[in-house]
Amino acid sequence: MEPLVTPASAYDVRALRTRHRQEMDCQIVHDSLHERPGWTQTYLLTIGGDQAAFAGVAVAGPWQDKPTIFEFYVHPDHRGRAFDLFEALLTASGARLMEVQSNETLLAVMLHTYARDIWSEKIVFRDSVTTRLACPGATLRQVTSDEETRSAIAERAGGTEWVLEMDGTPAGNGGVLFHYNRPYGDVYMEVDESFRRRGLGAWLVQELKRVAYQFGSIPAARCSPDNIPSRKTLQKAGLVPYAHILNGAIPG
Repeated sequence: MEPLVTPASAYDVRALRTRHRQEMDCQIVHDSLHERPGWTQTYLLTIGGDQAAFAGVAVAGPWQDKPTIFEFYVHPDHRGRAFDLFEALLTASGARLMEVQSNETLLAVMLHTYARDIWSEKIVFRDSVTTRLACPGATLRQVTSDEETRSAIAERAGGTEWVLEMDGTPAGNGGVLFHYNRPYGDVYMEVDESFRRRGLGAWLVQELKRVAYQFGSIPAARCSPDNIPSRKTLQKAGLVPYAHILNGAIPG
């Protein structure tokens, strides 16, 4: 029996999305796209009336006029038809670009099977080690209130912002963004040029990790594969790499 592909809503595939999140068990970088009206086209794939798979195609924002497959989950009972399902998706959606998280194993297989010119946009990090870095004179000043932060977590939009100060002088900034799947928060930071190479970046990431946990979130992070200082800073603060955000083009 051939797969049937129909446009759907995120609500229509909620059971499959729940299983998908549970199996991933990590920060899913593109999960929040489903919550942005008009940004995605969701597809439900059925076989003999059974919900066999779902897929997400980004169609707005950075993906305007270049529909891109970013999610593809197949129910365990139907994974023997994974290639058939993906080919049916390609035909129905017309998408010829892919942007996938490499630890989403099945979709990564589809990327390397069907796409060419594959390259890494970001490395994704998860927290692994509790560090105790010391940086005398360094302090964090909170910009967003606790109430604003809790609201950002509840709405999965925005985040918490902090200023790094060295002996009372602003030296950088950072925060945690919450528009990812619960309970993850994405740590970001920047140290001013004149204060770099003093260990402030790793200390700042360490403290932002603490802030995330304080608000009941699990810290994660991303950086460009070419950004060696950021890679080293994140690892020094106890974050470890576990995935890439990979891009590829499907020949037409």
